[in-house]
Amino acid sequence: MTNLSTKYLGLNLKNPLVASASPICREISNIRQLEDSGASAVVLHSLFEEQINIESNELDHFLWSSADVSAEALSYYPDLQNFNIGPDEYLEHIRKAKQAVKIPIIASLNGVSKGGWVRYAKDMEQAGADALELNIYFLPTDPNQNASDVESMYTDLVKAVKQSVKVPVSVKIGPYFSAMSNMAVKLEKAGADGLVLFNRFYQPDFDLESLEVVPHLVLSRSNELKLRLHWVAILYDVIRADMAITGGVHVVEDVVKSMMAGAKVAMMTSVLLEHGIDYLKTLNADLNGWLDKHEYDSIEQMQGSMSQKNVAHPAAFERANYMKVLNSYSVK
Repeated sequence: MTNLSTKYLGLNLKNPLVASASPICREISNIRQLEDSGASAVVLHSLFEEQINIESNELDHFLWSSADVSAEALSYYPDLQNFNIGPDEYLEHIRKAKQAVKIPIIASLNGVSKGGWVRYAKDMEQAGADALELNIYFLPTDPNQNASDVESMYTDLVKAVKQSVKVPVSVKIGPYFSAMSNMAVKLEKAGADGLVLFNRFYQPDFDLESLEVVPHLVLSRSNELKLRLHWVAILYDVIRADMAITGGVHVVEDVVKSMMAGAKVAMMTSVLLEHGIDYLKTLNADLNGWLDKHEYDSIEQMQGSMSQKNVAHPAAFERANYMKVLNSYSVK
């Protein structure tokens, strides 16, 4: 029997299949089903900073008039009349989840304010979370704010949270840094135990009839995985922090590629929303079958095998591959 176990954020996991933050994780019954179907850990839906700081009617206006909103916000904020916006319910949810399942529970905090993050990071730890995922989403629209200021905001947040808790802390970021490798190193130096690459952000669409800017939610597809593979493969062995891939994990080949790039876990939401939680059973079986067919003894054996450090032609991850791709297409 192949060994599917992996280690992420110091947590011993039975396999690399992790349910990422989504509305699925709002229900304890779903978390139980995720465990029964083979998920090795669950990242709870995010507690948004706006849920704490803005009253319900203000939050509704904030989200729907925003220039850009995150995937999670779109998926469960529309009906605010039936949504508990205070943090107390979230902390109680952590406690109930820990009582309901044996797999690790990772709490998710989404925001930009250092003060608010530190307070609720402590509360999440005390509620029993095995680790924290800091989902930093900030859209720098102020032309007077430079890249260095934005990067400092990220690292200052991570430092502040790490100094306030003892549980492992991962940082979920987007791909839009001008020097991604340097930023990854900065986040690790700030104390990040793991990086989750990458957050999916949804730009609004235009309704040409009503002349309104409207949210537009599209589930991920496997072709989105390439960007994640690219950067995880480059960062493998450059940073010591564990890496998780999220966005574009749908089939067993996506999981295998994630591991070979150097990720410790492959996180997923869209495929579970589309095919149901029980689809994890299929992925588990397929992963066992793939490793057995290709004569791998363990997940660990393949992790990082296709990273930039370990491939025969590391330039494939750099400008040389860009030129090769462009020259490979011929006009008929």
